[in-house]
Amino acid sequence: MEDVQSREAIVADLKREELKWLKERNRRRRHRRKVRLSRSWKGDIFVIIVLIAFGFFSAYPLIFTIANSLKPLDEIFKFPPRLLPRRITFEHFVDLFNLIGNTQIPISRYLLNTVLITLFGTVGHVFLASLCAYPLAKHKFPGKHLINQMIVYSLMFSAAVTMIPTYMISSWLGLIDSQLAIIIPAFGYSLGIFLMRQFINTIPDELLEAAKVDGANEYQIFFKIVMPLVKPAWLTLIILLFQQLWGADGGNYIFTENLKPLSYALSQIVAGGIPRTGTAAAVTVIMLVVPITVFIINQSRVLDTMAHSGLK
Repeated sequence: MEDVQSREAIVADLKREELKWLKERNRRRRHRRKVRLSRSWKGDIFVIIVLIAFGFFSAYPLIFTIANSLKPLDEIFKFPPRLLPRRITFEHFVDLFNLIGNTQIPISRYLLNTVLITLFGTVGHVFLASLCAYPLAKHKFPGKHLINQMIVYSLMFSAAVTMIPTYMISSWLGLIDSQLAIIIPAFGYSLGIFLMRQFINTIPDELLEAAKVDGANEYQIFFKIVMPLVKPAWLTLIILLFQQLWGADGGNYIFTENLKPLSYALSQIVAGGIPRTGTAAAVTVIMLVVPITVFIINQSRVLDTMAHSGLK
């Protein structure tokens, strides 16, 4: 009876500690939203004007791409170029869907390949990155500092630098001409491990120690305590990797037409030269719709994760 009462007391203490930590984190978030610089109304107007100007320049490429997809072909090549079309037309989208309908492989097959690559690559990386980040953040073992430094240094290498080694490793593993040639390398996305490790570091060690005292093993602590608390981090990671895999064409790894993703098929459709310039703009808009929608929905999560991880 005493053991049962002591266990119930430990569970209650654990819940109170977790609730206290969540309340403190929410309080800090509300405080950051309420903080405001002491300036006059003139200063506020100046800041608003500056923000609007920078926002316009940031959104200009997207606006220009959407506008080009709605311009007639003569307006696209007009100099000096205009931002907004004088005559709005949807002929480029109509031409795109007509070209898609004339392909030997159904467009639904290309779309299915893209969904499979994006889904399995994103879910697999989030799971493996979380498993790797947890011991790097909350455990001590030989070589931990070296591994963390290697992860940070790997962020400096662009995809072009690692393209040849990635191809060679995929060839040795027999992954060439399969969708695994894109999915498996996505599992080792070092930015995801860095993000998860930085966010897991913010979890108090006392909370995990209380769970261990209560009898929870490492897997229970990871899935029931750590993962729910770092939800903004893995949502951000899903967005980042989703955008990367959604636009992957796999042209260097996949040669069978039935296995190629949607972006490759669309790139071949618009490779007809100058007459398909408007169609190329329509393709760009279609490929941007899904990633931008996902980002807008989870924008607050992304900003919260960047604030905790120290990224700029």
